[in-house]
Amino acid sequence: MKYMLTRLTPCAMTIFISMLLVTVPCNAAQSLDAQTAKIVSGIEAKYANKSFIADFEQASRLTALDVTEIAKGRAWFSHPGKMKWVYDSSDNHEIITNGKNLWIYRPEENQVMIGDAAPFFQSGSGGAFLADIHKIRKEFTVEPGKSGKNFAQLVLTPKKETPELAKIRITVNLPGYEIPVVETENIYGDITKFIFTNIQFSTFDEQIFEFTPLPGTEIIEMD
Repeated sequence: MKYMLTRLTPCAMTIFISMLLVTVPCNAAQSLDAQTAKIVSGIEAKYANKSFIADFEQASRLTALDVTEIAKGRAWFSHPGKMKWVYDSSDNHEIITNGKNLWIYRPEENQVMIGDAAPFFQSGSGGAFLADIHKIRKEFTVEPGKSGKNFAQLVLTPKKETPELAKIRITVNLPGYEIPVVETENIYGDITKFIFTNIQFSTFDEQIFEFTPLPGTEIIEMD
């Protein structure tokens, strides 16, 4: 029996799936000003083809309902498009993708939702830009945002807007080029903000991006 993802998840997860994992078709490369180009090149050098782990705090705001949900956890990223998000909030769950398959596991409910990542990534092996940093240059128009002595902000606008993703704002630490803050916004004004701490670039067993349900786990297929 198949269910739509949005019918089975709370608003925070719905925003997360639709806004963080979405990608858009590629268009011609943008000509960047010198400072913006330097920052983009810096984060590409920092993140491209790298694996990293970070703690995160997520604030998901539904504007129409005036509701904000807070969650915390730990996340793993690897190129291309591999991610694992483990939430330790009251809504305990894991989101895992190897870039092709997607699993959403709720251990307390002994339930896992399984689906093809392609409908959510809108490409066969695409992923969030943190797991494939070159997507910034390929798929977004990049403009400078707020800046200071030790940080800069980039505003990313999809070259083809979708209802799920209208804009991404990322904060870049200087001169290290780490990205501690990612804020995504859809066309309805719903905003999801991620704050990443304890960022560690290192290798690890990439089997964590695979998931095998234990015997007796309820399996739900996603459309």
